[in-house]
Amino acid sequence: MPGSLRFNRRDALKLAAAGGAATVALPGLAADVGDALRNIRITEVRLIDLEFPGKLPVQWNAIKHSGGGPPRDRILELHTDSGIVGRSRPKGPREVIEGEAFARLRGQDLMAPERLWDRMYRHNRKSIAKGIYIKAMGSLDVAVWDVIGKALNLPVHRILGTFRTRIPVYAAGGYYADGKGPAELVREMESYVEEGFRIVKMKVGAAPMAEDVARVAAVRKALGDDIGIMLDANNGMRAYEAIRFGRAVEKYRPYWFEEPVMPDDFSGSAEVRRALDVPIVAGENEYTRWGARDLVDAGSADILNLDVVKAGGITEYRKIAALASAYHIPVAPHGTVHMSMQTMASVDNGLIMEVYPGARAYFNPTLPPVEVRDGFTTVPETPGLGLEFDESLIARYRV
Repeated sequence: MPGSLRFNRRDALKLAAAGGAATVALPGLAADVGDALRNIRITEVRLIDLEFPGKLPVQWNAIKHSGGGPPRDRILELHTDSGIVGRSRPKGPREVIEGEAFARLRGQDLMAPERLWDRMYRHNRKSIAKGIYIKAMGSLDVAVWDVIGKALNLPVHRILGTFRTRIPVYAAGGYYADGKGPAELVREMESYVEEGFRIVKMKVGAAPMAEDVARVAAVRKALGDDIGIMLDANNGMRAYEAIRFGRAVEKYRPYWFEEPVMPDDFSGSAEVRRALDVPIVAGENEYTRWGARDLVDAGSADILNLDVVKAGGITEYRKIAALASAYHIPVAPHGTVHMSMQTMASVDNGLIMEVYPGARAYFNPTLPPVEVRDGFTTVPETPGLGLEFDESLIARYRV
């Protein structure tokens, strides 16, 4: 078949007779596979800060306000001696990414991602289980995989092992804002459906309970029964409050109830889960497979939404997804869709991805918006992560 891998037993015998010295060009891979699979050394990390014109709207969820300033973003570049540059959209402080975390990668063989992750994690005075260092590790790890994909001329999901390339997505929004009542919230949710989303998410927990219940009721009435509605409390409730609220809105059939209680209240989340029929989502503020393990052991969640970058990168998220899969728990990664989709394409228990619709300021405006059709997006087939940055905008808005 055209494009298929034509490498049979006879080819293998020829290679063996040649003492393994020959190099075979495989379709879709770099011309010299031997060179592509070894001797790519990490030389430098660069962080590019961007600031764009305009001002983000002031809005809030149950725990914090955001916006009011210009849109900003950051790009991480991982340089190699082969000339291939890997990129990611990082999390964590510059000084940790460029300092302690990167120090364990400089000069290392980039085509060994498991060993690189282990070097970053274990080559400390003590292993660090949570926090900004894990975010820095994840930021670098994602860029490592971008280089690997580019070196092999394949999208990352093909290297990891593709499960599917068309992934369900939901529209994240529904924040509180001055002058934003139920009518304005409804119009926002309707606009997401018009963009092609079949599931939308709104914030709860920052208003009196009766007001939040009325907001949910208004959205359900406007969108009808065929659109999924997610509720996100951003850890803003106590367990008994979440149970009372959940019982009040269950009749509106929420798709899920996200982060109802504080991140460290595993038992409280489990209590809410036992009391309600609505699926409970948790994990956005957790790190690594060990944090996921603790959530699962406590019975805290029906769905895990750890962040691919924040939780330790693609290398680690594959382990998180495998752990969850062993318990038949789906994963739905928080945020950073461009960092998540290659991983989601490679796991069997990926449920859905979070997308900020329309408003490009929520993403890096140098990236194209995620294309959504009938509630799905398609994973890029370009080499690496498929991050197609607009280089002219990077040059224009670089700080």
